[in-house]
Amino acid sequence: MKMEKEKKILTPELEDELYGGGCSAVCGVDEAGRGPLCGPVYAGAVILPRGLVIDGVNDSKKLTEKKREALFAEITEKAAAYGIGSASVEEIEEINILEAALLAMRRAVEMCAETIKPDYLLVDGNVFRGFAIEGRAVIGGDAISPSIAAASILAKVSRDRLMYEYDRLYPGYGFAKNKGYGTKEHYAAIEKLGLTPIHRRKFFRHYDERHKG
Repeated sequence: MKMEKEKKILTPELEDELYGGGCSAVCGVDEAGRGPLCGPVYAGAVILPRGLVIDGVNDSKKLTEKKREALFAEITEKAAAYGIGSASVEEIEEINILEAALLAMRRAVEMCAETIKPDYLLVDGNVFRGFAIEGRAVIGGDAISPSIAAASILAKVSRDRLMYEYDRLYPGYGFAKNKGYGTKEHYAAIEKLGLTPIHRRKFFRHYDERHKG
């Protein structure tokens, strides 16, 4: 898929408003991996130093893989604090993908809090629940807030790196290329090779029925 051109640098208007209202550590939170057919869901949590502008930070989906990798290194070096969390395939199967994504987000925030405890969370999406810290959901936040965008990059890069490992463990599915998403080639590989232990089996009820016995 052709990447869009990078947009102008995001301005921290949401963060500045919160800092102006008395907050001291605003943390952006985002996830990666809700849509794929396999693998864990990842999340990032980032507190950027007030006034820091990292050139190129934007919604991770709008960036090339090379750019995301470069920004991952810069964000982890320059962030005041950050965390990366995940929820396993087994957890996704047990509690559903939305709850697993929220669980991964909470784990990322907990890791971030080991360095600096946030006092307000900006969470990408339309659901905010289960957090022990005050905050709110921000629809399209990864294209609005630099801290959310930075979190999206940490989550996406971390998950993609794991999918490269899975590509070596389970050759033939194209995980290095499709990152677990339901491409035509991925579905064809499933029909030929079957499901792996990292596939989210509840996504494949009809497949399991056809291949019983």
